[in-house]
Amino acid sequence: MEWLINLFVTTDSIAHIVLLYAIVIAVGVYLGKIKVGGVSLGVTFVLFSGIIAGHIGFTAPVNILTFIQDFGLILFVFMIGLQVGPGFFESFRKGGVTLNGLSTAMIFLNIGVMFACYYIFFDTSNPDNLPMMVGTLYGAVTNTPGLGAANEALSSVFEDGKAPQIASGYACAYPLGVLGIIGATIAIKYICRISMSKEEAELEKEEADNDSVKPHFMHLKVTNSYLEGKTLLQVHDFLNRDFVCSRILHEGHVSIPNRNTVFHIDDQLFIVCAEVDAEAIIAFIGPTIEVDWKKQDEPMVSKRILVTRSSMNGKTLGKMHFSSVYGVNVTRVTRQGMELFASNSLSLQVGDRIMVVGPEDAVNRVASVMGNSIKRLDAPNIATIFVGIILGILFGSLPIAIPSMPVPLKLGIAGGPLIIAILIGKYGYKFHLVTYTTTSANMMLREIGLVLFLASVGIKAGAGFVETVVQGDGIKYVYTGFLITVIPILIIGTLARLKYKFNYFTIMGMLAGTCTDPPALAYASSVCSKDAPAVGYSTVYPLCMFLRILTAQLIVLFFCG
Repeated sequence: MEWLINLFVTTDSIAHIVLLYAIVIAVGVYLGKIKVGGVSLGVTFVLFSGIIAGHIGFTAPVNILTFIQDFGLILFVFMIGLQVGPGFFESFRKGGVTLNGLSTAMIFLNIGVMFACYYIFFDTSNPDNLPMMVGTLYGAVTNTPGLGAANEALSSVFEDGKAPQIASGYACAYPLGVLGIIGATIAIKYICRISMSKEEAELEKEEADNDSVKPHFMHLKVTNSYLEGKTLLQVHDFLNRDFVCSRILHEGHVSIPNRNTVFHIDDQLFIVCAEVDAEAIIAFIGPTIEVDWKKQDEPMVSKRILVTRSSMNGKTLGKMHFSSVYGVNVTRVTRQGMELFASNSLSLQVGDRIMVVGPEDAVNRVASVMGNSIKRLDAPNIATIFVGIILGILFGSLPIAIPSMPVPLKLGIAGGPLIIAILIGKYGYKFHLVTYTTTSANMMLREIGLVLFLASVGIKAGAGFVETVVQGDGIKYVYTGFLITVIPILIIGTLARLKYKFNYFTIMGMLAGTCTDPPALAYASSVCSKDAPAVGYSTVYPLCMFLRILTAQLIVLFFCG
């Protein structure tokens, strides 16, 4: 039995360290699945299991814990950035600007309430109290990457490993943070006297009116005498509406039209366009008719082709010249479950599925050009991930001297990789970096990084956690964290409803996204049959994640020095 005892007490052995992390993570993940009132803490419970392990002396050397903590954080934030990168800049369009503005205001309100609680409830002469409140802030808004960024910044302010274990404040505030976000969101419904059924009805009406990107299919007969002898390009330019003519029937012969195809009276066309343009196109070309294309002399095939060849990444449909070069037309593109109209300006991305119409041999040629190999998507583009991490570390280590700051500002191992990942996710194709990662692969790497980070932070904080809660300011962290959670949500949520008239379900998603809190999103989705909560969440999530990480470091570097 001596070998078994040594396995648990010899803290510097590799077997002990692996066993420590395996036990802490497994116990935390399983306990995190337990629901109380329909809400669970999820993978964050790994932090609490790590605290328990650290408290009973089941630990590892500090330098090992620190390395695994930082590596886990880098992996976690980089995969987040890679995921949100493609939609980061698009999130500012239309109503997204207002939603992101409200979210930014809420982030600064969280910080303002934190400072107010610090000056009201804590001894400001103690240099440890403000860093502990930073930990409480990020527990209150359930933002783990912000905790990691603050931890890293503290290591540059407090030398020789004397930085406060702010994970204790985070752990105290986190449970009520999860419940507080959901509770405050529910409170807004009563404050603003919102009817859930009316909100659902409004979403249905908006959905019916949202026809700017949905593809619309129709068969038309050319009856406008003006079009006799005009080419497809001339018709397209004159009408000034984006549409694709995928087939044309002229005198019993079916062909794939290109820009030089000439229209004649009584030609029959298969048109794909955005729903919003359908009426104008019908009015200009001619009425809708019924056509059985399969009975014509040259039957065409429609096939969904998967874009898997990296050389196609970033190329626009207009520059591919499908009709003139390959004799086919692309009518729509499916991306991440969303069907898009195939406009000439739409850029292809690895992982897209394009609908190609044309003769079978021509469609097969396009398939070979696009790749159309699922196996290629299954293979991870691991080089891009580590190239991005290299650039992220270099960028995060770049010192920026700012007057009145005790040390130069650095984005660090959290902010640097996050920004680089967002940029690679958006523009990587321009540098021949294939950024496509399956959702499951992204989630796996992200969760591995997260649990390694949480386990390390918990184990390191465990030694003094009970003393902090029982004899220290643990109770203060709990109720101040609750104030940090609830007050900004009530203010911003009410403002979004009464002043900006946003749908309540969109507000729910926006609030969950601002706190980067999946349980709150899960609750919002459970009470709404539409995808408005998910849209609100994804609209503000990228910017909020970035700001949470950046402000964590700024608070520490400006005020904790």
